[in-house]
Amino acid sequence: MSDLQFANSDFVHLLWPSALLVIFLIRTRLSQSKELSAFISPHLQSRLVTRTRNTSRLWQILFIAIVLLSGTIALMRPQTPGGNEKLVSGRVSADLMIVLDLSKSMLAEDAAPNRLNRAKSEISEMVEHLSGHRVGLVGFAGKASVLCPLTTDYGFFNLTLGNAGPNSITKGGTQIGKAIRTAVTAFGPGQASRLILLVTDGEDHESYPKEAAQNAKDAGIRIVTIGFGSETGSQITMTDSQTGAKSVLKDKSGIPVLSKLDGETLRELALLTEGAYIPAGTAALDLESIVDEHIEPIVTLGTKATTKVQPNEHYLPFVLISLFSLIAAVWVGHRPERVLP
Repeated sequence: MSDLQFANSDFVHLLWPSALLVIFLIRTRLSQSKELSAFISPHLQSRLVTRTRNTSRLWQILFIAIVLLSGTIALMRPQTPGGNEKLVSGRVSADLMIVLDLSKSMLAEDAAPNRLNRAKSEISEMVEHLSGHRVGLVGFAGKASVLCPLTTDYGFFNLTLGNAGPNSITKGGTQIGKAIRTAVTAFGPGQASRLILLVTDGEDHESYPKEAAQNAKDAGIRIVTIGFGSETGSQITMTDSQTGAKSVLKDKSGIPVLSKLDGETLRELALLTEGAYIPAGTAALDLESIVDEHIEPIVTLGTKATTKVQPNEHYLPFVLISLFSLIAAVWVGHRPERVLP
């Protein structure tokens, strides 16, 4: 027991009032007979008075002393060194803001059924694998808007995602810089690891996305970019939902609109923030792997594992001793007998 130590050693000072209490009980309990004799003769005491024996009184005081002593030791929390315990501290969850391009070019059918619906389907499946992380949604075209704030209510997120479309953003175009700045603001204050998942198929229209990405980096936010479409450019073919007729999207001058992916810009945005660029093209996405490769690692980086010696506690036996001694003190004190003085 040479390694015995006390976690709350300051409680040792309770022994002083405990000792004074025991002395007070000894003096008062044992002097009761003398005080009684001053009013009642010894002959009448045996007939009129019911009292406990001096030995029972001493036992009661002894049990009370044990209650006070063992209770004080329990409060001091005696300990001996135990085994090692691995403790993980720091951030344990991530905030993921999905920034989704809702421009009309996302209705192109080069990815069945179209780029937007396929992206929404993949995002919905990815959310199922987040396991406690918060997720939000920013939609953008010519401007950006927070469609769903950060939440762990994945049902509400999926409902918002399902309703998102070109009509959610009234202004046309592709303003990636605005979308990133809106997402950074939407994160708000917090200690969780933060990640932007940017899903787009178009070129940026002078919204200074690199400066926005630098702001995200300064805020400790990484960006993973997913590029849809072809970097050489392709026409946007869409199907009328009512007639089923196919048509090529044209601008105001009647010239077919080319959807051209600026993969170089997306790659720079990702590298600038130590994220990743995924050129999806028109192939199927595996967003579950994005969770495993890009989201879970930043959560791991946000945590810190330490090893701590977890002591063995020994206060419980003293608590039990104190409890049983209290019961014994009450029991001894309720055994009155008629005794001769």
